[in-house]
Amino acid sequence: MMATADDPEYWTQLMATYLLHPETDHSDQLRSISSSPDFNLHFPLYIDFAELLDYDPRIAHLIFSQSNTYLQLFDEAALRTHRIVLGEMAGDEKNTVVEKKYIHVRINISGSPLECPETFPSIGRVRVQHRGILLTLKGIVIRSGAIKMHEGERKYMCHKCKNSFTVHPEVEARNSISLPSICPIQKPKPCGGTKFQYVENTIVCHDYQEIKVQESTQVLGVGAIPRSILVILKDDLVDVVKAGDDVIVTGLLTARWSPELKDVRCDLDPVLIANNVRRINELKSEIDISDAIVMKFKQFWDHFKDTPLKGRNAILRGICPQIFGLFTVKLAVALTLIGGVQHVDASGTRVRGESHLLLVGDPGTGKSQFLKFAAKLSNRSVITTGLGSTSAGLTVTAVKDGGEWMLEAGALVLADGGLCCIDEFDSMREHDRATIHEAMEQQTISVAKAGLVTTLSTKTTVFGATNPKGHYDPDQPLSVNTTLSGPLLSRFDIVLVLLDTKNPEWDAVVSSHILSEAEPDRTSNDEDLANIWPLSTLKRYIHYLKEKFKPVLTREAETVISSYYQLQRKSATDNAARTTVRMLESLIRLAQAHARLMFRNEVTRLDAVTAILCIESSMTTSAIVDCIGNALHSNFTDNPDQECILAVFLCIKCSFA
Repeated sequence: MMATADDPEYWTQLMATYLLHPETDHSDQLRSISSSPDFNLHFPLYIDFAELLDYDPRIAHLIFSQSNTYLQLFDEAALRTHRIVLGEMAGDEKNTVVEKKYIHVRINISGSPLECPETFPSIGRVRVQHRGILLTLKGIVIRSGAIKMHEGERKYMCHKCKNSFTVHPEVEARNSISLPSICPIQKPKPCGGTKFQYVENTIVCHDYQEIKVQESTQVLGVGAIPRSILVILKDDLVDVVKAGDDVIVTGLLTARWSPELKDVRCDLDPVLIANNVRRINELKSEIDISDAIVMKFKQFWDHFKDTPLKGRNAILRGICPQIFGLFTVKLAVALTLIGGVQHVDASGTRVRGESHLLLVGDPGTGKSQFLKFAAKLSNRSVITTGLGSTSAGLTVTAVKDGGEWMLEAGALVLADGGLCCIDEFDSMREHDRATIHEAMEQQTISVAKAGLVTTLSTKTTVFGATNPKGHYDPDQPLSVNTTLSGPLLSRFDIVLVLLDTKNPEWDAVVSSHILSEAEPDRTSNDEDLANIWPLSTLKRYIHYLKEKFKPVLTREAETVISSYYQLQRKSATDNAARTTVRMLESLIRLAQAHARLMFRNEVTRLDAVTAILCIESSMTTSAIVDCIGNALHSNFTDNPDQECILAVFLCIKCSFA
């Protein structure tokens, strides 16, 4: 008797045929699974939904619309094809094969129609209509629970008909198992039995973990609260992600009862039972950089091959174009976002490649504007303020949920691989500021809270802004003017002081620029707005530089940096020795970042001099920068390549003489 479309066996056979079809052959995955000596482990079998849709749209539709039923049939089909492959491999004496008990089909929707907004919504837009279908959500893991042992099924025998049946836990009832009221065995004439007995040694257990995924704040508008959803991971999916990871989760949306409380209405909490989890930390964003865009970048630098610094300044004009001038700040922001190259020696010691930037300035100097613009340029960013953050909010906190302690990621962990902007840095308590020392230098956070001892990654760039304490006194050190400790200040590669001093010429130019912006028909005489790179182009350019360029130091650059470092060591006191050691690392990072900005894979003398100028700009008294003027009043020059010769001469005269 042939199976019909109403019979599950019909679809199981079709799925098994698909897995062994020559055009969609998954034998290699099945052979790899069969070669493993562990028979009690749970093995994943990855299926592309787009390929399945081309092969048989009926199966794809059932997997999408009735996931709970037909994914189980797909797992059964995978076990059936595994036995077929196992028989083929058993004929070879070289193979030692063992039959596996558990194989789970994992659906990859990448490149399929399921990437449409209806089946790939933001977490905040998940509604009742999505219940029961194959749903995909994207977000950041903010909480990772402990791995537990979960009872997946057990068998009972009916006393009346002596037949056994399987009972599964109910997610809606918080994974509790409830017996049916009458015997569920399907027969022409039901037995109607109501007494059941547990069959010994039939309990099947699974690894079980709950994580909490929150939607990215970058896709939300102002005032919107990021929503989160609970995700259940089982078997081979447990412990594949941690707090702070970017993930794309595909699974079945269901609901479960909230805890029963007296005189409180019981609601259903949405839960996603994961079928597949993809970590996208390496991608960080879905920025599309086509060959045509890369060609435009190359043509741009071919155009400015004789005047490279003029081309660099054309790029820098696109950073915060609404703010006039501030060339030094815009250069520092660009170098900080681009960063240097991470170095790991033979012993495993790592020197960070990310740079940190701190803006210290009077109110109204545009610090917050630079922070917000830098967050837009970064593929992954978190913005917070000193008043609205505690040490737990910046690093990690331990929370208790359902009687279990979990770690919830803070701003620095969520910004792993991106940018963390902290405005009003001075408003943070001293204890809160001390917690980020390790995160900025070692790029890790060591946690020992509520019996949870672990280390989290914080490979992030910190961009801070603070006001000076009262009136800024140039004769006092920076730590006195900002109330920030010396060790914390030494972790910033660049610290720029923006003082709103009276300068009639500068005030006239700035007021003219602001007034011209207020009138659409007028354009600035100093900047041709048509030539300013838009935000999208800048973002793609920075992303491309970080991916493609790993610049190395040339002999000339090493000589310049080494000479400057030795000079600083001679003039440094014992207390400042540690600062100058970090200064050397900062010089290398900034020089590498400038080489990237200039579209090069080698660090030249020009890059080293630019890095020195940035470091000198961080000093309250500098023989080089003081010759030029206040960083707040620094402006773009008409002939930067010619004036570069003057800058090199000043470096030699003021620092190397």
